Amino acid sequence: MIVRAGGGRRNTCIVRVQIKFMILSWQTIKKHLVFVYGTLKRGEPNHSYLQVKDNGYAKFVSQGKTVEKYPLVIASKYNIPFLLYNPGVGKNVKGEIYEVDDHVLSQLDILENHPSFYVRETESVQIIPQKEENNDSKEELKCWIYFLKHFKPSLLSMPFLVEYQSEGNHAQPYLPPHKRTPGYQVKNDVLIQ
Repeated sequence: MIVRAGGGRRNTCIVRVQIKFMILSWQTIKKHLVFVYGTLKRGEPNHSYLQVKDNGYAKFVSQGKTVEKYPLVIASKYNIPFLLYNPGVGKNVKGEIYEVDDHVLSQLDILENHPSFYVRETESVQIIPQKEENNDSKEELKCWIYFLKHFKPSLLSMPFLVEYQSEGNHAQPYLPPHKRTPGYQVKNDVLIQ
């Protein structure tokens, strides 16, 4: 039912067209799968980027782990988790899979400084079922993952993690940006110059 506010039949048509356009626009918004392994996970300092309704659409899909092994390390003086792009080395890294829209993906690109710092690549992630009876599930999804590509070789001598927690037993708590030294360049700690 459409309520007419003194505009007559003409305004009714405009309202119908606008509503139809909004519905079609929402249905055609492209969705992406993103695998997060660090501070974007639930309970971690940057998870709010995946919770804010004004930021677009983001929905938790499942827990997962990388099909390929990668080195997940904690590095820099701010104890930042980095997934190094060195396939076949490291561990099958555990994290979370989210479905996001274009807007959230672009916000994540800004947060991760893609492609200048982290580089977003599509890789296979195996779903980790929540129920015990499905533990042998081999279902895989292609997900975007943020990697550190041009990293210093010394990072490969650090301990590799299976799963990251900012307050984990590694005794290297993450330091959020608002507590960091102004002007300090983390890239100097981890990237080849």
